[in-house]
Formats: sequence, C-alpha cells, structure tokens
Amino acid sequence: MARVGELAGNRVLVGIGGGVAAYKVCEVISTLVKAGLEVRAILTDSAQQFIAPLTIATLCRHRVYTDADFWAADHVRPLHIQLGEWADVFLIAPLTAHTLGKLALGLADNLLTNTFLASTCPVLVAPAMNTTMWEQLSVQQNWRSLQRMERIHRVGPGTGLLACDTVGAGRMAEPEEIVPYGLSLLWSGGDRNLAGKQILISAGGTREYLDPVRFIGNPASGKMGLALALAAWHRGATVQLVQAASLAVPAGGILSTTVVSAAQMQDALIQSFPQADWVIMAAAVADVRPQHYSAAKLPKDKLPVALPLEAVPDIVQHLSTLKQPHQRLIGFAAQTGEIVAPAIAKLQRKGLDAIVANPIDIPDHGFGSDQNQAVFITASGNQIPIPSCTKLQMAHHVLDLILDLALTLDPHRSSAS
Repeated sequence: MARVGELAGNRVLVGIGGGVAAYKVCEVISTLVKAGLEVRAILTDSAQQFIAPLTIATLCRHRVYTDADFWAADHVRPLHIQLGEWADVFLIAPLTAHTLGKLALGLADNLLTNTFLASTCPVLVAPAMNTTMWEQLSVQQNWRSLQRMERIHRVGPGTGLLACDTVGAGRMAEPEEIVPYGLSLLWSGGDRNLAGKQILISAGGTREYLDPVRFIGNPASGKMGLALALAAWHRGATVQLVQAASLAVPAGGILSTTVVSAAQMQDALIQSFPQADWVIMAAAVADVRPQHYSAAKLPKDKLPVALPLEAVPDIVQHLSTLKQPHQRLIGFAAQTGEIVAPAIAKLQRKGLDAIVANPIDIPDHGFGSDQNQAVFITASGNQIPIPSCTKLQMAHHVLDLILDLALTLDPHRSSAS
C-alpha cells in the first residue's frame, strides 16, 4: 500500500474508449502526470475517431498504444501482458456500451480488452453513453455483472446534458471526480478495508449571522472534510458529510447535508450520530455568535460599537456524551504556533478518541489550500506526525491511523467490520 509522499512514480494505465467524452480524459492524464505519476494510454480504433493519438502521447510524455501495436510482431513479450503487469491502476474512460459488454463477458478482441484480462490491478471504470443506451436491460445486466468483480471500482455515470442534447443519466464523471478516485486506488491498492463502516464527517466553516448579510465566520473551505469523505468512500465506507460549505460531492457516492450555523450542524450531526461507527469532526465550528439577530439588514449607523456575543454549544463535547463503546470520535485542532499542547488539552477536555492537530500559519497549508500537515494524537498519548502532503493523502493517512486505533481499542473486532 502506498504511503504519504510515495504516490509519485506509480503507474496508471488509461484505456480510452470511442465516445465523445474522450476529450475529458486529456485533463485526467495531464493532472496525473503533473502529480508525478507515470501514465501510459491505450486508444481503441473507435477512440481515434474522437481524439488523436498525438494529443494523448503529448500529454502522457510517452507513445500511445493502439491495436496496430497489438498485432505487430516486434514485441519481446506480448504487449497486453507487458501493459497488464506494468499498471498499478487501470482506468477505462469513457467506458462505452460495447467495451462494457466485452469486459462483462470476458471477451477480448483488441488491445484494451486483452490487457484488461491480463491485468490484476484495481480497475476504475467511468461509463459514458446516451441515456436510452444506458438504460437498456442488456447494458444494465452487463453493468451489474462487471461490478461483481472484486477489482472493479466505478465513478459515475452522472446525470446532465449529454452530447445528443438530451438530459439524463449517462454523462461521464468529471476529471475532478476521476483523478481523486484513481489516486485513492494507488494508495489502497483497491482494498475496500472500510466496507461496512458508517462514517460521519463534518466539513467547512460555520457562519453566525448578525443580520442577513453580516456574520462571524472563518476561512475554512471544507477541503479537508471533503478529502476525508472521498477517501473513505473510495475504500468502501458508507459516508455522510455534513458541510458548512459548497462542496461538490459525487452523485450516488456520498450523502451530503448542507448547513450554515453551528446550531444547524449540531442538529444534523445528532440526527445521524447513532448510526455512525466513526465521527470525524473536520469542520471549523464557530465558538461564539451574536447575542441578537436582526431579520432586516442593519443600517451602517445602527451597527453596535461593541458586539455582544454568546457561546455556541460545543458540538464535539456533546457528541462525546452520546458516544457508545463501539463508536470512535475524532476531532481536529487548527492551531497557530505550538499545535500539540493545545490539541492534547482539547482532546482531554472533550473526551475524544484522537485528535488531528494541524498548523494554519504555514504558507500554502491549512485553510483553503490543497496541502496539509498534522500530528495525529491518541487519547493514550501516542503522537504520529503526518508530513506535508495533499489533503487527499492526509485523509488516507488519518483513516489508516483510525483503523489502527480502532483495532487497538477493541482487538476482537475486525478492522473492516
């Protein structure tokens, strides 16, 4: 299994099918290459009607493989065997109805389908087709058959405006959904070690309004909470995200509830708390709010010189009083300066199983950034540093540490149960 800082150099094989959505794969490949990954691509004959091999080769920084290469006689070993053994993750996008049928039935008559059968790595598929095609009984039967294969992971299809000017299911997932899933598979090796877990996550920064346009808030973007939700979903968990933000959540993957204030977040979390195995409080929740709220916008000359404040109920501390023996409650502590001592005090004061202390005064880390670093601190006193990495990588590292913690606290329960 990959670890923080070790994703660079991993190998992603991209199989591109013949569909209009093939253009989206260009952004996927470009993003993966920029992340330091090795990317190779297979273009089917029909895919070449939509996108030129030169375009993909330029983005991959490597030649593209086609059926002409498959049938050439100049390989020391069969090409599909070489590619199948080379890949750490195999992405097939767009997955057309034709290729879907062949994969589901174990048929192989071109380089892409032969490589699929010759590989053992995790496979991420992104279907794309017209809604009427997608809803055909035969296509749905093939889709269900393919998903029964343990190493198959799916992203999409979504619902929206299609190239045929209809609106419905069948739209290929966007690159910003595909890329994180592929990176998660590189981390986990395709292991669904959170299957069966119900994970409740909070994200974003709450707002406490003085009037309809003015509020007390913070710059939390919710990116860390979303990364945790995605990572957990990619590893098989059932995930509910309570967000005080405007985060785009993959359709059909994560149940999302949007809130504004700390009180709304508390109500949503309490409602879902009994079903949760793990609760990860990544949100930046307000500590205080204005004592008085005006339903109409206050004129500038009516704004109070001194703003009376009152404490906001402590959500985490309240949840700790409701926690059952099998549940794990994890907090976050965003700090400036010394981060460990205040986090330990918060962990002990609020009865947490562990806390993630992360600095917000390091450039390009913390609020609003795509990077983070932290110290994971357990109630028993263990301190595990998480070096600077992307928030998705940090999310996987945190999930691994919670798995270890859960197993330590109750060794008789399976970590994946």
